[in-house]
Amino acid sequence: MTRLVLPTVLFLTMFNALFGDPLKIGSVAPVVTGLATDAGTTLNLADVYAKNKYTVVYFYPKAGTPGCTAQGCSLRDGFAELAQKGVAIFGVSTDSVEAQKKFKADNHFPFTLIADTDRKVIKAFGQSSLLFASREAYVVKDGKIVYHDTGVTTKQAENILDFISREPAEGKTEKPKG
Repeated sequence: MTRLVLPTVLFLTMFNALFGDPLKIGSVAPVVTGLATDAGTTLNLADVYAKNKYTVVYFYPKAGTPGCTAQGCSLRDGFAELAQKGVAIFGVSTDSVEAQKKFKADNHFPFTLIADTDRKVIKAFGQSSLLFASREAYVVKDGKIVYHDTGVTTKQAENILDFISREPAEGKTEKPKG
C-alpha cells in the first residue's frame, strides 16, 4: 500500500504543476506581465485593468490558423463598439513576437497581442502550461473576472457585447429574476 502512495503523490504534484487552477467569475484577475508585440515592451496587466473600464484578455492556440483568425477578426470587427463601451482588448498565444506581428498586420488588428512564449500569462489564467493556449476569453472589471467565454471563434465580440449590455449600470443593482 505504501508503495502506491509515493507515486500517487508525485503524479498529483506533477499534474498540479502542469495545470493552473481554473479562474472563476469573481476571482481576482491575475497580476502578470507579458511581452507586448506592438512595442516589444513588457506589459503589466494590473496597469491595464486600472486604466480601463473593461479589459478583455483572450487566448488562442496558434496565430494564422483558421479558428484563431476568425476569433481575432470577430474582436477586430467589434472593436469600435467595444472601445466605445470602455473595453480594451489583448490577445495572448505562445507564438513568437515575429509571428504575432505578422498575424496582427495581416488581419489589421487594432489591439495588442502578447507573445507568451514562457507561458506565464497562460498559466496565471489557469490554463495548461503545455504546448498551446486554449481558446477562451476573460473580461476583467475592477480587477476581477466578470465573464468567461470558452471555445468561441466567430461570435467572440458578440458574446462580450451581449454580456456588457446585460451588466447592471454603475451604482444600480440588478433585480433577481423569478
